[in-house]
Amino acid sequence: MKSATSAQSKRRKRGAWRKLIPYAIGGFVLLAIINGLRPKPVNVEMATAARGPLTVTVFEEGKTRIRHRYVITPPVAGFLNRVTLRAGTPIQAGKTVLATIEPQMAGFLDPRARAQAEAAVDAAEATKMSRQANLERAASALDLARKDFARAESLRKTGAISVQDFDSAENRVNILTRESRAAQFALRVAEFEVAQAKAALVQATQPGKSEPISILAPVDGFVLNVFEENSRVVTVSTQIMEVGDPRDLEAEIELLSTDAVGVTPGAEVSIEQWGGNTPLRGRVSVVEPGGFTKISALGVEEQRVKVRVDFADSTGKLGDRYRVEARIVTWHGDGVLQIPTGALFRRGNDWMTFTVTDGRTCLQKVEIGHTNGTSAEVISGLQKDAVVIVHPPDSVREGTRVK
Repeated sequence: MKSATSAQSKRRKRGAWRKLIPYAIGGFVLLAIINGLRPKPVNVEMATAARGPLTVTVFEEGKTRIRHRYVITPPVAGFLNRVTLRAGTPIQAGKTVLATIEPQMAGFLDPRARAQAEAAVDAAEATKMSRQANLERAASALDLARKDFARAESLRKTGAISVQDFDSAENRVNILTRESRAAQFALRVAEFEVAQAKAALVQATQPGKSEPISILAPVDGFVLNVFEENSRVVTVSTQIMEVGDPRDLEAEIELLSTDAVGVTPGAEVSIEQWGGNTPLRGRVSVVEPGGFTKISALGVEEQRVKVRVDFADSTGKLGDRYRVEARIVTWHGDGVLQIPTGALFRRGNDWMTFTVTDGRTCLQKVEIGHTNGTSAEVISGLQKDAVVIVHPPDSVREGTRVK
């Protein structure tokens, strides 16, 4: 009797469990549906607001140019013999004959032409004296700048001078060195002009002589361009050739006037895409005060400003009018709080970003300062180590769960 009762009890329990199975399956399906309808966290890319150096640059194409170039013109009117030199021919100051002129004798019997030749000699002598004084003044200023830089170097070792003052002293030496070289070049050109004027005066005061006038090279360097190659009658203003030294290079960058406003002399420059494996270092020497209008490839009128850059590294095989790309530093800061520019977007006139706190988004207004295209300076609105969303998708809203 007991065994029958026990078996019957077990059958009742199994039947009860079988009745619960449909309810269990239904509950599982219901939970699955609820979980499926529940919003899932959106996958996003995050970044952290951090402090570090930030450099702002402008990037533009340009070309190299020889800083000191000289156009050769005849000192007197006459017959130009055929020019045998070609572009690239090396020349030596006072030794290489660039061209020869057979003077027109009839004009030298004119007292007016003779007086003009004498006045040209006096003017050339005065120019030479002025340029000699400029060279002496530049040499004195360079000597003083070098002494100041030597003192700045000694103070830098002890930390008694700021980095800015040291860079200013170094930049002053570079600028005055360049001015000294320019003064030397100008003096050599003045000496050449004196010699040419005296040659013309000799022809004017001694009309019986018909010896050809030899035009000698005014500077050391190379022939850059030959404008007049064939024999023909030329006047005083006829351009025969252009000479210079390709090793005396600078870069000429044509910036938009809105970009040129932020460029100052002494700014660091990186010369890229010039043909070498590594960029060349340089510094801005001159920002021309006047602009000019240039038509872009799209036919838009643009106001451009020429910025000249001195090379700090060896220019290698770069020559005159070679294409380069320049990246000019307009601003630099250390310890700047910054975030990626991809985390920013506009809402009206304000800059906004999404921050993440406890897995949920929060729309935050920020004030932005300098930007270089990849990172932006945060003036207010965020603290260091704040987490922001980079390139937030359209599905992200205020309070959205993200991961």
